[in-house]
Amino acid sequence: MPIMSFRPTPKTKKIIELLLEAGAADCLFVGGCVRDHFLGNKTDDYDIEVYGLDYDQIVAALAPGFKVNLVGQSFGTVKVGRNVDVSIPRRESKWGVGHTGFTVETDPALTPEEAFGRRDFTVNAIGMRLDGSLVDPYNGREDIERKILRATTEHFCEDPLRVLRGMQFISRFGFTTDSRTLQLSRKVLPEFDTLSAERVWGEWVKWAVKGKYPAKGLRFLEATDWLLRFTELNALRGCPQNPLWHPEGDVFAHTLLVCNEAAKIAEQEELNDEDRTVLMFAALTHDFGKPSTTYCNAQGQWRSPRHAEVGGEFAETFLQRMKPPTRILERIIPLVKEHGGVYRKEATEKAVRRLSVRLEPANIRLWGAMCRADGRGNGNPDDREDAVVSWLDLAEELGVLESSPKPVLQGRDLIELGMEPGKDMGPILKEAYELQLDGEITDSESAVAWAKKHIET
Repeated sequence: MPIMSFRPTPKTKKIIELLLEAGAADCLFVGGCVRDHFLGNKTDDYDIEVYGLDYDQIVAALAPGFKVNLVGQSFGTVKVGRNVDVSIPRRESKWGVGHTGFTVETDPALTPEEAFGRRDFTVNAIGMRLDGSLVDPYNGREDIERKILRATTEHFCEDPLRVLRGMQFISRFGFTTDSRTLQLSRKVLPEFDTLSAERVWGEWVKWAVKGKYPAKGLRFLEATDWLLRFTELNALRGCPQNPLWHPEGDVFAHTLLVCNEAAKIAEQEELNDEDRTVLMFAALTHDFGKPSTTYCNAQGQWRSPRHAEVGGEFAETFLQRMKPPTRILERIIPLVKEHGGVYRKEATEKAVRRLSVRLEPANIRLWGAMCRADGRGNGNPDDREDAVVSWLDLAEELGVLESSPKPVLQGRDLIELGMEPGKDMGPILKEAYELQLDGEITDSESAVAWAKKHIET
């Protein structure tokens, strides 16, 4: 198998040269930087594993030339600057459940095969030297060629988070997996509750921000039975839909398609990480209200009245268990609640302004992306795309695409009209804002005129 040209940075090249001069038996680039190299992806973070030197010897070799951080000493890791981790091979002894239930022991004398055996997947268990030669005891290079994500050894079960890592890797790279990895993933399902909410959220964020094939990651959760631990998501399986509007199948199948479309839109519109996270979780949770609202009417049609509004509550419960940042949560929920078809109504100025207020702290731009993904996710978007675009165009014209209108009547205006500062201002300012949304107040001049008349009467 041909070895691709590998070009280390001047910094990493110097680090390895210093370590070899200090007597290191071998220095290998390992982990994500090697994997991403063979995938053709750019990387800014590097992990170097050093054989034959202990921790103090590594620090002594690097400290004269680099700023080193000893924060990872308990795991045998030296941080060099912001983006390089230099570590000693280590063995781990499992004694309990969860990702904290093992003892870590560094050992410079370990062989790469022993050291790599503790890594999660074979694609992350490849070592590369400065000259580009490989140490690949578990055929990770071949697995990258075959686009398969495969657990390295039985050590996979030492950290249940690895299943969620598998989910986001598959979403990012579009890989498949093998039956043994699925079996090992099911084996650690009982340890799900040992994972911290922060760690779970971290893997889901990578699914949202980096995933090009998000549906594949969700199918991986389904195949490993881990979907059972995300109850609102699991409830979508088998929930029927009207085949006239949803020929793709049940709500879970629809959600997978919507997530894929949302990822495409996020890429096309070059959304930043926060906006992409908001959009992807809105796509994931947008139909959480359907299982509890779906029924078959007298004509034999499946209906889900108020599912968007109800779904906001289920989405909030689902997300809160992972303790996301409050700002992210508060932006997702209104997108879920408002995706249910308001665009089918005429896009009047009044309706668009009021929608922008209901969506805060999200906005109409992200709402439009959510609705378009939803329409494309049934394989038959009909005229939804044009309807949504008409709302987006009017929102841009009114200046409310990114945020709701700013109130034109301010408290200082009321003071200038002779009012005393205090709580009596609140109702007047609120009523003025409502009139502004309806288009009856259009600027500061008309707002002050209205307030003057209101106060006088």
